[in-house]
Amino acid sequence: MYISKPSYFDEFHCIASRCPDSCCKEWGVQVDAASADYYRSLPGPLGDRLRKVLTDEDGETVMAIENGRCPMWRQDGLCRIQAELGEDALCKTCREFPRLRHDYGDFVELTLELSCPEAARIILSAPPAAPVVEKLPGGQEAEYDREAMEILKATRQTILGILSDAARPVPETLALALLYGYQAQAELDGEEPRAFDADAALDSVRDFAKPADGSALPEFFSGLELLTQEWKHRLQAPAPGDWHPGYLALARYFVERYWLQAVSDYDLYSRVKFLVVSCLLIRQLGGDFQKTAQLYSKEIENDADNVDAILDAAYTHPAFTDDKLMGMLL
Repeated sequence: MYISKPSYFDEFHCIASRCPDSCCKEWGVQVDAASADYYRSLPGPLGDRLRKVLTDEDGETVMAIENGRCPMWRQDGLCRIQAELGEDALCKTCREFPRLRHDYGDFVELTLELSCPEAARIILSAPPAAPVVEKLPGGQEAEYDREAMEILKATRQTILGILSDAARPVPETLALALLYGYQAQAELDGEEPRAFDADAALDSVRDFAKPADGSALPEFFSGLELLTQEWKHRLQAPAPGDWHPGYLALARYFVERYWLQAVSDYDLYSRVKFLVVSCLLIRQLGGDFQKTAQLYSKEIENDADNVDAILDAAYTHPAFTDDKLMGMLL
């Protein structure tokens, strides 16, 4: 088997009390069974406190937030569990965040999660680069459709190449990503692979693109589950910013995180739309690019129901039609 990770993956180190946000805010923490048993067995004040704040919900153990923060959070921004017992005592969620692991059986892909401010800084400033690949013994039998996976891997390389080309304006490049998504989906559906002609693709849709009101995107996202008042306010008062190369790094992050997941349902195009809509919304909201992207991830990517709602809306919501998305880009 092999493990693949972005070239920047190992650059991440938690900046603890210097973090402008905190993974100890707003989120209830899911605690794995082994850690929950350990915490509940601890003697003394820390054990008493943990037994009080751990709750069981739908077969899972959660450390619910209190006053907007994890009850283990200290005023210096550090975790009481880590401070008293060491890093190894952290539950799986806290020990791994913001590192993500996608295990496909015979190979594993690692990446960082945009919802962490320090990870966002690294992701959004990273130049295009080949992943770091390490071969390891062992692994499990793959349970996915091998032919589909090979198509997804090949098309992912193509779209990453499109998103790494800085010769065109950023919105044109995102339009090309959307157009290539059609071709990649067709290949996944059984059509023969063919070369992607970027110039011809753009020429074919310039007359097709319709002027679109960008305010429809914040309106749609306002109807999803909201985690913070800040996000609610940002959606209510968008202040569109400028396109810049950071959006291509953002788009590459979405591709690296979600593209291969289409092997589970053969629906690649909704994920391509997710990529484009996410970039359009973040640009529509404006403000500091890194902070807006990180807040978007915190609100959307860390809520599976929100992600599913966007993937479903890719085919049904009037703001997500191809002609309107092209109108916002071209």
